[in-house]
Amino acid sequence: MANVSPTRGDIASHPDASEMRARYARMLGGREVALVDGPVFLLGLYCAASPWIVHYTTSQPPLATHNLIMGIAIGLLALGFTRAPERMYGLSWAMCALGVWMIIAPWIVGDSPDAGVVWNNVIIGALAVILGLVCAGTAAKATPRP
Repeated sequence: MANVSPTRGDIASHPDASEMRARYARMLGGREVALVDGPVFLLGLYCAASPWIVHYTTSQPPLATHNLIMGIAIGLLALGFTRAPERMYGLSWAMCALGVWMIIAPWIVGDSPDAGVVWNNVIIGALAVILGLVCAGTAAKATPRP
């Protein structure tokens, strides 16, 4: 008969303890950028809600839809940075690309946008580029070199 009685012991005696510690250390390895995850997510939320905040849903319907989709994409990137940092910080450069696209989008997607719409997208785009560069720079510093 097998011994199925519960035993209370230290995890250090577990045969896979060293492997679990190494995996945990790898998982937390890129967390130097953790302070940027929140602002990136908030930027995505603002980008998605900005057509209703700045009130251009009726004058620029294609740009309103565009900002909603881009805001969701930025928010999903932020959630990815938080959930799987070692895999997602390579996409920090995608934040920069999204930011550049947000800066030029009013003239490509919109139809003769006014100054408020342009400034809104330029500020969102500039913040996305800056946060993307901060993420990419910090992730590059944190990556171990052979």
